[in-house]
Amino acid sequence: MVQAILIFALAAFSALKGATASRHVEGQQVILGSQHNSADDVHHVLKKLEKADIVPTVMDAFVPSFLVEAEWSSKHYASLGNTLKPKKLQDAPSISLHQSESSSGSCALLANTTYTVAITDPDAPSRDDPKWSEICHWIATAVPLDDADGSSCPHIKLSSLQDVMPYKPPGPPEKTGKHRYVFFVFVPANGTTDPLHLTKPEDRQHWGYKYNGERVGVRRWAVDNGLAPVAANFIYAQHKKQ
Repeated sequence: MVQAILIFALAAFSALKGATASRHVEGQQVILGSQHNSADDVHHVLKKLEKADIVPTVMDAFVPSFLVEAEWSSKHYASLGNTLKPKKLQDAPSISLHQSESSSGSCALLANTTYTVAITDPDAPSRDDPKWSEICHWIATAVPLDDADGSSCPHIKLSSLQDVMPYKPPGPPEKTGKHRYVFFVFVPANGTTDPLHLTKPEDRQHWGYKYNGERVGVRRWAVDNGLAPVAANFIYAQHKKQ
C-alpha cells in the first residue's frame, strides 16, 4: 500500500504541473492554483518535513504535488515550522493549495477530485513522551468548483468544506514544550472521482486506534481510507507556561 501511495504521488506530481494566478478570499477557505511555485519549493518542503522529523515519523516520504498554506489571519499563518501562539489559532484557518506548475487540462481533472484536509499533533502530551500521540485536530473534505472569474483552476470556498472531524484548536499542556501541528492534504490513492466515504475517528486521541505503545494516527487513517498525501505544512505551538 505504501508503495502504491508513493507511485501515485509521483504520477500526480508529473501530471499536475503548472499553475494559474492565486487568489485569496478573506474569510473563506480556498483551494486554487498558483504561479509562484517550482520544483525548488517542493524540495524545500521535503527538507523541512525531514528536518522536523515529520517524514518519516508521522508520514512516509512522498513527493508533494502542491504547496499548502494555512492562514488564521494576515499575520498568523503556517510557514513550514514557524511558531504561533495557541490563542491566535482558535478558529479554523483558511486553506490555500497551490499547484507546483500547470498544464492545460490538469485543472479539469482536479475539479472532479475530493480533497481531504487533516491536522494532526504527533507530540501529545509532549514530544519527549508522545503516549497520547497522535491527536486528530481536523478532517474536512471538499470537491473543487470552477472558478467564477473563468480561471481554469478550481477553488473551494468555506461553504464547500465538509467536516469529518470538527476543528479542535491547538491546546498544548503546560510545560510540554513545542508541539508540531501538521497539515496534510490528501487525494484518493486510486484516482477515483467518486464520492468518498471516509471513516470518522472514534476518538481524537490516537485517531481512534488502539494504542500498542507506538505512535498511531494520520498515516494509518489515510491508508485505511485509501488516501495519498499530496501536500503538507506545519507550525509549532506551545503553552505560555514552560
